[in-house]
Amino acid sequence: MNILFLTLGRLNNLDEPGIYSDLLREFKNQGHQVTIISPLERRLNMDTQFDRNNNVNYLKVKIGNITKTNLIEKGISTLLIETQFLAALKKHLSDIKFDIVMYSTPPITFEKVIKYVKKRDGAKSYLLLKDIFPQNAVDLNMFSERSVFNQFFRLKEKNLYKNSDYIGCMSEANRQFILRHNDYIEPEKVEICPNSIDPIKIGVSDTEVVAIRRKYNIPTDKTVFIYGGNLGKPQGIDFLIECLKSNKQNEKAYFVIAGSGTEFSKLKQFFEEERPNNATLLEQLPKEDYELLANSCDVGLIFLDKRFTIPNFPSRLLSYMQASMPVLAATDVNTDIGQIIEQGAFGHWCESRYVEDFNKQLAKFYNNSAREQMGINARQYLEKHYTVKHSYDIIMNHFK
Repeated sequence: MNILFLTLGRLNNLDEPGIYSDLLREFKNQGHQVTIISPLERRLNMDTQFDRNNNVNYLKVKIGNITKTNLIEKGISTLLIETQFLAALKKHLSDIKFDIVMYSTPPITFEKVIKYVKKRDGAKSYLLLKDIFPQNAVDLNMFSERSVFNQFFRLKEKNLYKNSDYIGCMSEANRQFILRHNDYIEPEKVEICPNSIDPIKIGVSDTEVVAIRRKYNIPTDKTVFIYGGNLGKPQGIDFLIECLKSNKQNEKAYFVIAGSGTEFSKLKQFFEEERPNNATLLEQLPKEDYELLANSCDVGLIFLDKRFTIPNFPSRLLSYMQASMPVLAATDVNTDIGQIIEQGAFGHWCESRYVEDFNKQLAKFYNNSAREQMGINARQYLEKHYTVKHSYDIIMNHFK
């Protein structure tokens, strides 16, 4: 079958690890033809280009800037994307008839492209729902529920769902939320199709652990908790800072915060003012160093803002599980990620509201043998529930 995948991510090579590259590589390995449409932001100063690499078609479309820019430019660029993607598709992919068009959120502005491919080719459409917008923006007070922005984007969201033949949600809480707030959607077309990866074996020797920790002045005699990834508003950085502040005198735990995002400066200010001696903040690391460091820590951290009414499910969880690392999640009460972590016996959860609860869960990871067993459970749960073969079978069940 011919598969078309629309994304705002930069997919240049399916050999690079990631939830989308791993899934599309599985489609390719199963004998399907894969075509990817992805953006080239204006700042790169490159024109739209089409090429074929290792039997995969890549159509990279020149668009406006949507990252590292102001909100006005980002908003305008996002609204123009579907028109730019559609024009490029008509010009470069007119000779390929697609059987399935897949896409993920964000964004919610692929409607015109999806409708065109479905009408032209008789294709079926599959939405990988990774983000529920605009409600997530309303939750974080980016704009109000009654605002013209919410009304406009809500209409785009509804049209996207209507034009999707199938909607794959990250978890049961995701599925229930979509059906509860969109009663026009037929329940039978909404299913669980979780974040997934093609797990690789992570092997880090004791010598490598000691070496990378020493390089970044991280102790080898404490339980090291790492948060790696985006440091933005969805992560509830204020609560993370409260937790770090509360544990300044904790001699058993050490915290590594490695990432970037809109709230990084807030964390940087905290570190400069408080100078905690049991925590390290890292922004830009060489990729090899980051991977080695992340896999040399003891416990993975997940944070989500307590205000969320939508059930997020961060893909960061899979990286921790792949490394056989137990997880401590501090989130809102609407996501079911905490339930899954505790039911799978590979970590603990608390609401991202009370520091005292966080500290109680923190203490459960100091026992080496308990921590080791949770890590084993994490890897086993990953291989049972979150592999790309699992997601591939869920999707292709509709097209047999």
